Amino acid sequence: MQVSLVHIGSRLAPRDGFESLTTDYMQRCSLFARCETASFRSEDALLDWLKKQKGRAPAIAVLCDARGRRMSSEAFAEWVGMRRDGGAQHLVFAVGPPDGWSEAARRRADLLLSLGTMTLPHALARLMLAEQIYRAFTILAGHPYHCGH
Repeated sequence: MQVSLVHIGSRLAPRDGFESLTTDYMQRCSLFARCETASFRSEDALLDWLKKQKGRAPAIAVLCDARGRRMSSEAFAEWVGMRRDGGAQHLVFAVGPPDGWSEAARRRADLLLSLGTMTLPHALARLMLAEQIYRAFTILAGHPYHCGH
């Protein structure tokens, strides 16, 4: 399985504290899946890229949206596990444009995921999402990282 963590906006500097932590979590995830990060200048560029992803099935797009579904870490892990076990080849987690996702993007999404009702800076949202992706894989693997509060 491949996991992509993407966002709409400029590429973040590697020296940025949030970006270095995001990179660390994505590297940790590489123990469980092929992982990559990417940035896109526009929503259209991301949607075009999604169309071009090759595989037996289209990439599964998870768009972060305050109006989306809220999940506990355990429920998120279960959702990821069901896709993995169902043969999904590519999960794409995306942090959107400052003005929010268009209706076309929301229709393309396989899941609208809420990280909470507060508005977050992109870099912080990416970090939170990277950590939760890593946590999901550790939960699925029975790794002690997640203590299960």
